Amino acid sequence: MTAFWALVRKDLRLFFSDRRAVVVGLLVPIICGSFFGYLFGGQGGNVEVSRMPVLVIDQDRSDISASIVASLTADKNLAVKPSTLEDAKVAVRKGKATVAIVIPKGFGSAAGLALFRSDAAKPELRVLYDPSHQMESGMVQGILSGAVMQSVSKEMFAGKSGRDMVKQSLAELDSAKNMPDADKKAMRDLLGSVKALNDQQDRAQTAGQPTTGMTMPYETKAEPVTSGAGIQYNGYAHSFGGMGIQFILFMGLDVGLRLLLLRQSGLWQRFRAAPLSRSTLLGSRAVSAALIAAFIMLVLFTFARLVFGVRIQGSMVGFLGICAAFSLMTAAFGLMVAALGKTIEATRGISIMATLIMVMLGGAWVPAFIFPQWLQKATLVVPTRWAMDGLDAMTWRGLDLSAALPPIGVLLLFTALFGVIAVSRFRWEAEG
Repeated sequence: MTAFWALVRKDLRLFFSDRRAVVVGLLVPIICGSFFGYLFGGQGGNVEVSRMPVLVIDQDRSDISASIVASLTADKNLAVKPSTLEDAKVAVRKGKATVAIVIPKGFGSAAGLALFRSDAAKPELRVLYDPSHQMESGMVQGILSGAVMQSVSKEMFAGKSGRDMVKQSLAELDSAKNMPDADKKAMRDLLGSVKALNDQQDRAQTAGQPTTGMTMPYETKAEPVTSGAGIQYNGYAHSFGGMGIQFILFMGLDVGLRLLLLRQSGLWQRFRAAPLSRSTLLGSRAVSAALIAAFIMLVLFTFARLVFGVRIQGSMVGFLGICAAFSLMTAAFGLMVAALGKTIEATRGISIMATLIMVMLGGAWVPAFIFPQWLQKATLVVPTRWAMDGLDAMTWRGLDLSAALPPIGVLLLFTALFGVIAVSRFRWEAEG
């Protein structure tokens, strides 16, 4: 047992001798755990709510529609802005808005009539939504239901148009053909007492008789906004993009660590004696790493196309450009790791932590739209966020080449930044 415990003590001394590796090994799970805990409610469930961008097209311009818009605007979960129908379609398709609500002309008066009469035609609200945000769309429709019922009932029972509607309903009550006499009496009582009508409806429903009275005064027509008519959203497009970005970054990290190992073994010095220039050494590694990264990405999306039906609905040139720009950025990241690293152990830990943070903040694990608003803006300085948004734009969103140019430009800027750092910090020999 003496030898056994001696070996245990030796392993523990080796582990704690590299302080950087110990710190990184503790920081990574702490950072990841803190991040996801914050996103999903934190202690006591208190978390900053990311307000969902919602556009409203009010074509009715009535008191009821104005009240609906005001109620939606007051909700702490929504960031409501007015818009036109065409602008709203473009914004939802590009992912700049989660939902667009269209209140058609004549909605207020038709909804007021439908509130009291189940045989009246119900007006229709159009809800245009981003199909990658189906859960958020359902939440918005729930909030919308409450806003409509509150606005319509308030106007019908307290507003001028409501009083006019009561008079009209009373005048038309006797001529209603499909309404039982008992329900007519109850409807008359309802106009003075909501409780009387509710009791009558309960009795009629229990007896299996036709019922009338207060009903949901509108219908919802939800329409996903994708790259074209009849084209459905494919969630595999986002998941394959996220996983591709994650594992290509780890591949770039591996390239950097291998280069660092070659330098520590003295092989770089032998290359220098060849002679081999610094630009040749770094350039060849960058090109080979970029080609491998591009190959991995193309194989992933080819598999996704053949097995899961993922299509490049947007610009193929833009898609290839984003893949190429991200591949170059990954190669430059690997070279920077090699140039900055000292020991393999410390560099591996720090680089893995940096890679995981980039993947996490880029939306590869959890979609960026569920981040708090301040974090969504902060992640714009993370290259993986631009890569994810660009791949989404070129696949299921079906956007044109112009939507690919900003992500390509930002990724190339990061490529240049990482490359400059790698070249400026390049050393032929390992530091002591």
